Amino acid sequence: MDLKAVDAANAYGQALKNRDSASSLEDGIGGVGSLDGGNASSGNSFGDALKEVIGSTSEAVKATEKTGIQALNNEAELVDVITTVQNAEMVLETVVAVRDRVISAYQDIIKMPI
Repeated sequence: MDLKAVDAANAYGQALKNRDSASSLEDGIGGVGSLDGGNASSGNSFGDALKEVIGSTSEAVKATEKTGIQALNNEAELVDVITTVQNAEMVLETVVAVRDRVISAYQDIIKMPI
């Protein structure tokens, strides 16, 4: 039983490290410019959209961590834990799908003749 508690504490520590690295990534995205040639006044830039997606993903993961900790302390219901985990999973799947589309578009651009 003690081994599971140690494993949970180690997993939580690793999650905190991952959260810190994700927030530093989120801070570093501000240098990405807009796609319309620098005229960012007409709408959001790609960097702003990317920061928003990463921020919402980070918030979903934080909510999941918080609910998980509350469940370990018997302060949250199992339904709440399952709901937040499924929400975080859905957000993460969306981010992965967008990443895959960006990589695919990049590869298509690289294949174009000059």
